Amino acid sequence: MPPGTPDDSERGTDQVTILVIDDDERHELTVPPGTTIRDALLDAGLSPYTRWTERANCGGRGLCATCGVRLREDTDPEHWHDSLAARFGYPRLSCQIEATYDTVVELDDEKRIWGRRK
Repeated sequence: MPPGTPDDSERGTDQVTILVIDDDERHELTVPPGTTIRDALLDAGLSPYTRWTERANCGGRGLCATCGVRLREDTDPEHWHDSLAARFGYPRLSCQIEATYDTVVELDDEKRIWGRRK
């Protein structure tokens, strides 16, 4: 382990809970703080993508705008796309939102450009 790197006992066990609403289903995910919503969803077998963008996306770099989700709580946008989304009310990019506190996320089934999620 490199010098200055905390070992497991120094890192603590802080976790963040993400409640995911997918139509009538609810999924509770527990992740380390700083995990992007996109990564948490994909690790749990959930997807913010449509059937067309599941393979054709930017891989979480904030370039394609295909991983949009709706947040129940307002958070301050840090990415240019999220600033516009917050301003005009469209989905936020899950690849640009880090889970830093417990939050509720809705998977958006009404994606119009790239098709529906299911």
